[in-house]
Amino acid sequence: MPSLRSLITTMPKAELHMHLEGSLEPEMMFRLAARNGVALPYRSEAEVRAAYRFESLQAFLDVYYAGLTVLRTEADFHDMTLAYLDRAHADNVVHAEVFIAPQAHTRRGVRLEAVVEGVDAALMEGARRFGMTTRLIFGLQRQWSEDEALAVLDAAAPYRDRVAGIGLGGPELPHPPQKFIRAFERARAMGWHTVAHAGEEGPAAYVAATLDLLKVERIDHGVRCAEDPALVARLAKVGIPLTVCPLSNVQLQVFSSLAAHNVKRLLDAGLCVTINSDDPSYFGGYVNENFCATQEALDLSMDDVYALARNGFTAAFLDPVDRARYLAGLDEHRRRASRPTIGEPVE
Repeated sequence: MPSLRSLITTMPKAELHMHLEGSLEPEMMFRLAARNGVALPYRSEAEVRAAYRFESLQAFLDVYYAGLTVLRTEADFHDMTLAYLDRAHADNVVHAEVFIAPQAHTRRGVRLEAVVEGVDAALMEGARRFGMTTRLIFGLQRQWSEDEALAVLDAAAPYRDRVAGIGLGGPELPHPPQKFIRAFERARAMGWHTVAHAGEEGPAAYVAATLDLLKVERIDHGVRCAEDPALVARLAKVGIPLTVCPLSNVQLQVFSSLAAHNVKRLLDAGLCVTINSDDPSYFGGYVNENFCATQEALDLSMDDVYALARNGFTAAFLDPVDRARYLAGLDEHRRRASRPTIGEPVE
């Protein structure tokens, strides 16, 4: 029977929590900087990678926002997005829901049209080239005002059919969910799915408030829900998915190590936990690395691994036909994996 690592790398997967700007590898960062005449605060790709040591979410965001200044044109957003899809395809990701942060670009004078057209063209190319399904989510930034968030929603209205949902990212502290009640009411009224980061840097109370006040369909991260057993029980009962990013959590000191991560405990508690890469260029791993490292550190079983993968498809903003197709593919992968090869001992 194949090893668990082999099964993880070959099974079909969905990724639901990945920031396109966070997939910008140093090599592409320097290439786009040269294309656009942008002076980076780093002298080499090695120096960029050396800066990827973070003591907090804000320390990461400082480096992150410096890197994305190379994104200026529609072609830049296209190339970044397609590079991610190529890498995700290599990890057998068949469905990807990706974030882009409009304010991080429009505040620099980049036209929203360039952002959307570039990303959308790459997503369509990914569908043709790899057969992947994708969804684009606009991530509002919580460090700025709700009025600005509302303006983003108004500006995004012409792209309603190209944007699947609205999210909320940026530093959680000191920006509680209640700061964005009107924005999320507007997003729902406009017909968008809604998700939000909560319970990564912020406490369990932020997760509860995100559910109660923003009425989201998924919680991004959410791992600090474990501080409140009643909240854990509630999340399990109502089936709100958590898009967990294990390597990111360790890099940002949410957990001291992968061995200390609570993803297995949350899964055992009945939560719809999924595995994702967050900002893979910065945090040392795309989806397969997150799955494999977590499996090894927490001694996840085959049942655990397939449950996490299955959760990715059930939590995705997929139409019923595609969801059923992907789940059938995952089930078939497991059936094949469970058949011992002739002459090979059963593990």
